[in-house]
Amino acid sequence: MIRYDAVIIRYPRAEVNAVHGVSLEVPRGRITAVVGPNGSGKSTLVRGLLGRLPLSSGRIAIDDTPLQTIERRTLATRVAVVTQREELPFPLRVSEYVALGRFPHLGAWNAIGAADRAAIDSAIDRTGVTALAARSVDALSGGEWQRVRLARALAQGGEALVLDEPTTFLDVGHEMAVFELLYRLARDGQAVLLVSHQLNLVARFADSIVLLHGGRVAATGTAEEVMQASILERVYDWPLVVTRDPAVGAPALLPLRGRPRI
Repeated sequence: MIRYDAVIIRYPRAEVNAVHGVSLEVPRGRITAVVGPNGSGKSTLVRGLLGRLPLSSGRIAIDDTPLQTIERRTLATRVAVVTQREELPFPLRVSEYVALGRFPHLGAWNAIGAADRAAIDSAIDRTGVTALAARSVDALSGGEWQRVRLARALAQGGEALVLDEPTTFLDVGHEMAVFELLYRLARDGQAVLLVSHQLNLVARFADSIVLLHGGRVAATGTAEEVMQASILERVYDWPLVVTRDPAVGAPALLPLRGRPRI
């Protein structure tokens, strides 16, 4: 569905590439997780997909169609994105904000129809924000705002969902609920590209993991293949052990006590 081929991205006036030669695939029906330390290039890959940063080299394609040849509204009907940060220029009610997800399907002057309303109501229900629907978005907590943003992306629909740190500010219960929802969406046929720092949850839910380090792919594969102490210690520069999640048997990272270096 989404494919990165040898992508190189450099920020303006930067001396080195933020992403260098990264290739990965995000197929339908699977969760593909991109993980790595701060500054490793995870969010840069999302910005490249959104067209906010030009590619220095390489290609991003949607079903083998180069990204730059796809009209922006057409792309928005196929791929919904939840970025890491978002600030609205003016407050909206939660229901109004979620309804913005239908804009690519409607255009500027078409009214919301029954199918659009059904998509909006379903998104609000699936993300558990029904009780927030009448509230203003500027009255939400950080965790509530994250869930509302996910609802907007679900209302947008499409064949792929791209999320950059979607569980920021969420408590354990809501964090688990988001990962369970993403798992169901993938099993229903959507392509899910997830950027996350939550390695242990990623190991539970992701079908494949791409580990970045210094803008390059340090390891890729299943959780079993990527979540190895020898790999993770080198990438995160911290002593750790990899144990087993007692609930599901997935690999689980356990950082060890060490000398403070902040």
